Amino acid sequence: MNKLTYPLMAITLASSVACTNMSNEEQGTLTGGAIGAVVGGGIAAATGGNGWTGAAIGAVAGSVIGNIKGKEADQGY
Repeated sequence: MNKLTYPLMAITLASSVACTNMSNEEQGTLTGGAIGAVVGGGIAAATGGNGWTGAAIGAVAGSVIGNIKGKEADQGY
């Protein structure tokens, strides 16, 4: 496994445990960011790019999408 695997696994585990008392918007932001970081880092590493850059971009994109979806769930859309 590469150096990126264990930190991303830890972030994913921490985000799933830490979401118990959050709104849907907060959960969506945190979970989307974690999933985006894992996917972005994996895609970047698989295509020969920088895994950390891919993880950062994926985390931002995932957080934005998760926030939007969580806000919709809080508002009942």
